[in-house]
Parts: sequence; C-alpha cells; structure tokens
Amino acid sequence: MNEMLDFVKAMSHPVRLRIIGLLSQSPATRKEIAERLNLSARDSLDHLGFLEFVGAVRQADGVFTLDNDKLAALGKETLTGANAVFVPDEDLDENSKKILKDCLNADGTIRYIPEQKKIRPLLDYLIRNFEFDRTYREREVNAIIKRFHQDTAGLRRDLVDAGLLARESDGSKYWRVA
Repeated sequence: MNEMLDFVKAMSHPVRLRIIGLLSQSPATRKEIAERLNLSARDSLDHLGFLEFVGAVRQADGVFTLDNDKLAALGKETLTGANAVFVPDEDLDENSKKILKDCLNADGTIRYIPEQKKIRPLLDYLIRNFEFDRTYREREVNAIIKRFHQDTAGLRRDLVDAGLLARESDGSKYWRVA
C-alpha cells in the first residue's frame, strides 16, 4: 500500500511530472533540471530524490535519466494492486534479517527505529544509500534519510555515532567511512 501511495504521490505532483517530461526528452543533471524548470536547488533535490526513491528516475555520476522500464513496472504494479515485499539480503545473519523484517515496511521504508542495541542492521541498511568518495551537505544527508523515515536528525546522528558516516565538526560536510 505504501509503495502505491508513493507512486501516486510522485505522479500527481505537477513539478515531478514536469521533471519526468524533461527527462523523457534527454538525461540531465540536477542543476540543468533546476535551471530549465526554474526550481530552487532544494526543490530540485527534494523532487529528484523522491522520484529516485520510487524508481521513476535513476542517477549515475550526477546525471538523471528516466527509468522507463521501472516506471512501466511501477504503473503496472500500482494498477494491478501487486504489493512489494521487503526481502533482506541473503548474506545477512539471521538476527539482522529478523530485525530488518520487523522494523521495515514492505517497501523498505522504516516502520520504527529499534532500540540502540538492535539498531546496527538498520544503520547498515541505510548507509548503502551513500556513495564512497563523495562529500554530502547536511541537506543531502537529510534528503536521503527522509526517503526512509522522518527522524533525519536522529538517524544522521546514529550513522555518525556508529562510525558509518563522518562529518566536519561544524556539520557542513559528511562522507561515508570505508
């Protein structure tokens, strides 16, 4: 149900539809999209992040493209009522699989944040959305985390405390730790 709602929400917003229309013509960077559609940097980041989250677009080396196959599959699943099911990676230990199955929705978003002694599998799951050798601003970190849960500050702090993300002391830059 959540995946269906996310898809409908993505396809019903006029700005996101304009982004899809633009990307249907040719791939573009976030900056190009923002300039062509007269969007602020923050708005373009938020809308592209949501479209990427639902699978309508994909990004490689800062260039966004429309994922026609995924978009068609999402539309078909939405119309036929097929539900996504979260399946943890096979290489995880049984305890981590159980924690992720318990705290994640079928679409991979976070239903609840487990207590601190059980949070590590969730943090390992979240950190996969950050690239190595890339510096993120706090706003970008929040946008990535927000795709999964509203508590961006708490989860950002948990990622730093776990040693998975590092940051400048003033919080201006974040990066994934190897």
